[in-house]
Amino acid sequence: MNRPVALVLRALGLGDFMTGLPALKLVRRALADHHLVLAADQRFQELLPYIDYLDEIYPSGELMPLTGFGRPVDVAIDLHGNGRASRRLLAELAPGRLIGFGNPGDGLPGPAWDRAEHEVSRWCRLISDTLGAPRAESRPSVEQCVGRPAVDVPRGVTLIHPGAAYQSRRWPPERFTDVSRALVAAGHRVLITGGAAEASLVEIIAGQSGAEPVLQPSLVELFALVASARSVISGDTGVSHVASNYATPSVTLFGPVSPRLWGPPADPRHQVLFHGDGRGNPHGGAVDPALLRISVDEVLSAIGRVAAEPALG
Repeated sequence: MNRPVALVLRALGLGDFMTGLPALKLVRRALADHHLVLAADQRFQELLPYIDYLDEIYPSGELMPLTGFGRPVDVAIDLHGNGRASRRLLAELAPGRLIGFGNPGDGLPGPAWDRAEHEVSRWCRLISDTLGAPRAESRPSVEQCVGRPAVDVPRGVTLIHPGAAYQSRRWPPERFTDVSRALVAAGHRVLITGGAAEASLVEIIAGQSGAEPVLQPSLVELFALVASARSVISGDTGVSHVASNYATPSVTLFGPVSPRLWGPPADPRHQVLFHGDGRGNPHGGAVDPALLRISVDEVLSAIGRVAAEPALG
């Protein structure tokens, strides 16, 4: 007999994907007899074998219609946001039950949205309040949400990921170069990672510091590299959440957004650098002033602190 379908919408970027996984774990516990489907970017398909609580990924772009899904949906869950646009996409499937945060201005029922809540806690609370899944005693974490891919990658390296989706969250490349150069001189094997849009950035930093460029790794390769790394340095972007997943020592540079909303678990293996008030624009076209207040020496000191903590990879 076919199992009833639970369809969860979170068709966003890597950081959003990672921070939504703890809530998906709760959905699995609450709806153990359902076929659990995540509507998400197609690139996450390659991670499915390493997420044992998820049955299927349905390829979808951000706020793209889901009318091609073509199967009855018993429970539809909006992990995308708290607005009318994402809720409408799920409502068009006529699910038996539709779950999401309440938005009185749009006439949407559900638990209240809390702007000051950490992203991971927010979605776990939604599932706990609506499906009765047990809440974590402390703040939930992305740790161990994705298994370790069996891919042959270098081990014990220091990964630097200088890119981010928006300029406001990108620390200046010359500072990443200075950090990379100092770490290479100190005996680290440093790898600079980036996607297709970051190729020039990666090549410049690697070329000027003596590090090795790693261009356009697949998601499985990237996850395997992070899992095996000595440490990871990045801005407020998806790679930092991958480091949290594997408890890989990390240094994360925050600018427009407070780590209280998007930061890693409270753990000495994860160092956060932040000199702002959290009221910047995470989608801005210029580097946030708070990010510019982070110095090269601060990053190197933070790497020294996480290096004193045992890595689990």
